[in-house]
Amino acid sequence: MERPNTVAGLVAKREQLRADLKAAEKAIRNIRVDIDHLDAAIRLFTEDAPRRLPEHSVAHRASRGEMQRFVLGSLKDAQSPLTSFDITQSYVKSRGLKANEATLVMMRKRVGACLNTLKHNGTVEDVPLRGQYKGWRLRGGDYVSNGKETA
Repeated sequence: MERPNTVAGLVAKREQLRADLKAAEKAIRNIRVDIDHLDAAIRLFTEDAPRRLPEHSVAHRASRGEMQRFVLGSLKDAQSPLTSFDITQSYVKSRGLKANEATLVMMRKRVGACLNTLKHNGTVEDVPLRGQYKGWRLRGGDYVSNGKETA
């Protein structure tokens, strides 16, 4: 027995929850940016106080699984294979980070490590591109560009 009102209600509720999730993620991103700015301001006033830097960089840390979700989402939405640099630029922009050289290098290393992990898991594969870069795509993904399918 079909229940169109029940299904329509569930679909509407799902869309509402997706919108709520998107708003919450935006709020989290804004809070992270604010914390980064406060950390920078604190460093301005504690410049003379010696501080021991952590051995491993924790700047712009992502929550558990955030990088992997972002990378997979980027590859899923892509119309063609993406380079690690493309994904890095998109990630830095989405987090609202200052795109200086040090940040881009650090984030590109994190994206690259994530891509290599996903490659070893069999989720993504690398694709040779022209020039010095290699592209990345979801395993078995085919793209259609200009009416021609690319493998």
